Amino acid sequence: MKTIYALNLFNISDKAEYLAYLKRSAKEVPNHGGKVVAVGKYDELFKGNLSPRQVMILVEWESKEAFLHYRNDPNLADLHPHRENGTNDYIWITFDKLEDFRVFFGKE
Repeated sequence: MKTIYALNLFNISDKAEYLAYLKRSAKEVPNHGGKVVAVGKYDELFKGNLSPRQVMILVEWESKEAFLHYRNDPNLADLHPHRENGTNDYIWITFDKLEDFRVFFGKE
């Protein structure tokens, strides 16, 4: 299985809703093969055309399957609406974990 990262960028729109998500997701993410590796608060946009978000979370997942299981697990159907109702301008994208830059230059 190939490890991936999920990058979450968002603004908090309802603190109570997002806290309800955080309290439970703190247990469910690791139970589904994820590990939060970084949490950040917006500082400054140096370059680019992405409108800034208040919060950044980077989660390392054991595999894409583990990430998808977390997203689609029917036992968590009541959890994800707290995230959706507690945030706005959400960007949630995945990246393959790489050891170095060779994959970009055809030297895998």
